[in-house]
Amino acid sequence: MTYREELIDLPDGRTLEVATLGTPTGSTIFFHHGTPGTTRALKMLEPLLELGDFYLVTASRPAYGQSSRDEGHSVSSAVDDAKAALARVGRKRYVALGWSGGGPRSLASAALDNDCIGAVAVASIAPADVDFDWTDGMGPENVAEFALAKEGGAPYEEYMAAAGEEIAKIDADTLYDVLGGLFPDVDRAALADDADRQTFVESMTYGFANGWRGYFDDNVAMIGPWGFDVSSIDKPVHLFYGDADLMVPPTHGAWLTGNIPRVVVHHRPNEGHVSIVSEHFDELAEVLTDLSA
Repeated sequence: MTYREELIDLPDGRTLEVATLGTPTGSTIFFHHGTPGTTRALKMLEPLLELGDFYLVTASRPAYGQSSRDEGHSVSSAVDDAKAALARVGRKRYVALGWSGGGPRSLASAALDNDCIGAVAVASIAPADVDFDWTDGMGPENVAEFALAKEGGAPYEEYMAAAGEEIAKIDADTLYDVLGGLFPDVDRAALADDADRQTFVESMTYGFANGWRGYFDDNVAMIGPWGFDVSSIDKPVHLFYGDADLMVPPTHGAWLTGNIPRVVVHHRPNEGHVSIVSEHFDELAEVLTDLSA
């Protein structure tokens, strides 16, 4: 169950950072990481391997970690990168799993890739052009960030450059000093173990190894056109979300519930952005196993 990273060359000249975890004989799960994030977020899913037979594959999105920048990429662009990563490790048929900012990418895989047999979206955002207040219920850090993102221009770039520099320096002891407004008590409890908190922090901070543009481009993609309509998804989708989430409020999950045709909803009112995963690995493993069958 060794975690492995490698760099691969893409046809367009970019470099893509790819990672795997699990047993190659297991069912293939492609993991779309959160925002900001990298391949190293895969380490947070290791408990799944004690509950099911999975081979987890992921890739750092453009300009995160060691992946090259792809300025102007959309949410749907993640599908081609996922397919390239899967081809590298000799896999084709897969279930897409996305967490947070990876949620829309898992839905893109289900919508656009015939080799994707289903999707699991955990604490996923909804499109930004929805008919509700998209940032209502978010922590203050996210509210400020997305208000500037919608305006765009130099002020947003300056904000993201400063935020990237600050996030890049976070460690397990300073996480809440920098981003405390995004973590309710239930998520702090989920990250009470120092090692778990450090793994979570590393998954973010490594994303800034070569600057802040990955974070910037990721947010631009999330608030722009996704490149597909969630109502077009004709495959099974499992949606997990909690009401205590301060990064992606439950209004997003509720909207997705009403707009994805074959959705199965796992609404857990007491959970936050992290605990919706950490407290439900057994449920996630069961869903991934069923979808992979």
